[in-house]
Amino acid sequence: MSLPSPPPLEIIAMRAADLPQVAALEAAAQDFPWRERHFADSIDAGHRAWVLWQGARYLGFVLSMHTIDEAHLLNLAVAPAMQRQGLGARLLRHALRDAAAANMQRMYLETRVSNQRARTLYGAFGFQEIGLRKAYYPNDEGREDALLFCAGLNNWKE
Repeated sequence: MSLPSPPPLEIIAMRAADLPQVAALEAAAQDFPWRERHFADSIDAGHRAWVLWQGARYLGFVLSMHTIDEAHLLNLAVAPAMQRQGLGARLLRHALRDAAAANMQRMYLETRVSNQRARTLYGAFGFQEIGLRKAYYPNDEGREDALLFCAGLNNWKE
């Protein structure tokens, strides 16, 4: 007898009803997490926000902001137990395709200087380091610098 297949992975628009689970996932994944109110404010502002889930399990999320012709990746996280399985890449790919479909020309993002896994992921998707934001993120010692990245979106148009 074979085991049943797991439910498919789905990326769906984030809703207000998702916010407690999204905030809990963020708190588990980040040392200095966004609060539920940050996510609510982002949705209220019309930012692009999605959750990755499987069945009733929240596995990750991504938020981006679109302006005239540029997108800014605001937040991306994957549940700690599900990291290193390509889910962050799936979420990033979704945000890039969405931005390209909305005629954005480039996407920007920041990440902690110390976050080598994120830097590797972003590099694999064509992001180039373009700057440094001093003392951008809180950390246990006070503040940490952020690297600023940018990627063109022409290759993401389908």
